[in-house]
Amino acid sequence: MGGLICTVGVVLGSFARNLIELYLTVGFLNGFGYALTWTPTVTMLGFYFEKRRPVANALASAGECIFTFVLTPLFQLLIDSFSWRGGLLILGGLQLNLCVCGILLRPLKATRDMTCEVEEEEGGLCLELLPKNDLEQSKPSCSEVGEMSVSEGSDQRNIKACLEDPEEMHKSTVDAQDLSNRTKRNELRAKILRYVDYTLISNARFMVYSMFGVFAALGFFAPALFLVPYARSKGIEEYQAAALMSISAVLDLFGRVFFGWVANLRLLQTVQQLTASVTLLGTVLLLCPLASSFPELVAFSAAYGLVYGATVATHITVLAEVVGIHRLGSALGFFMLIRSSGGLLGPPIAGFFIDKMSDYGTGFLMAGVALIVSAMFLLLLHQMNRRGQGSATKMQDMHVDKSVRAEAKEQDVT
Repeated sequence: MGGLICTVGVVLGSFARNLIELYLTVGFLNGFGYALTWTPTVTMLGFYFEKRRPVANALASAGECIFTFVLTPLFQLLIDSFSWRGGLLILGGLQLNLCVCGILLRPLKATRDMTCEVEEEEGGLCLELLPKNDLEQSKPSCSEVGEMSVSEGSDQRNIKACLEDPEEMHKSTVDAQDLSNRTKRNELRAKILRYVDYTLISNARFMVYSMFGVFAALGFFAPALFLVPYARSKGIEEYQAAALMSISAVLDLFGRVFFGWVANLRLLQTVQQLTASVTLLGTVLLLCPLASSFPELVAFSAAYGLVYGATVATHITVLAEVVGIHRLGSALGFFMLIRSSGGLLGPPIAGFFIDKMSDYGTGFLMAGVALIVSAMFLLLLHQMNRRGQGSATKMQDMHVDKSVRAEAKEQDVT
């Protein structure tokens, strides 16, 4: 469905007569189609791999770099040969390959036993993680199982009491109805949380990471939108300017694969690696206005591609570590919803400053500052992780200490 919507959006965009129609077609329809393709694909990838998830994310996103390298100069050729309308029409046909990719994807069969994840912040509500090949079937939640066992154990006592006292019979009936209503509510809530886990909004670590996404999105767009115009403003030829994006894509590919492999080695925490790469990315963007010749712009494109690849290779892995793999689907949806506000506001804000300063370099400065700010939220997330680990260790030590005391007491009694 996402591939079809992307194709329709881009093809209709080739017939657009004004900017509003381009917003609705290439912007809204095409973006909505991407949402239907990217989010479930990344979610499935998280289920496919566990130990080597960073490398898997890096390799799976490598196609983006390859096609950027190939298609950036091709788009310039299409525009010169068929105008921008013809280029969009051909691009719409290429989007149909998304449908082929969707057809080839398959859900995994169950490889693990079902487990019960207790959500402490939700008053102890238990949710049952279903096998991957049986996600569509409704199963009783853990809370229901507990209530059923309690009710079964008390059935005989209730029947005897009801025969002796009519008031007790009425009270028992009301209690049974109340238990049934609570069971239905818990079942409905479990089904809703299985598909849309709205409790993530109350997760402090997830919200901090989402704020990182907002400010990072303010900076990610800058080279894609402004690198070619910036190079043209410095007197670089059209195809040389387009080649800068291809150079960036090649280093992006290397950065994703290499730093994904580094993340898989677990030499340091993934959030620490992401913080370092985002900080370097912001620094590189701040240095962009210093580049004015083609060799200098080539160096900037290479550095940006390398560090951007390192960032992309790990940011989904960090999200999975923050919320847990069983909540990754809902977390990706909410994360992209919140993050998109930065992607929506970033280009107009940068365009405003560029118009005021009459210099495309201003857009790179704004993007660099936004990425540095986003790194601050990652530092905050790292501190929250350390505090959480410290609390867990303390609780474990207290539990061990109680066990040791209990054993010592038993030995004394003996």
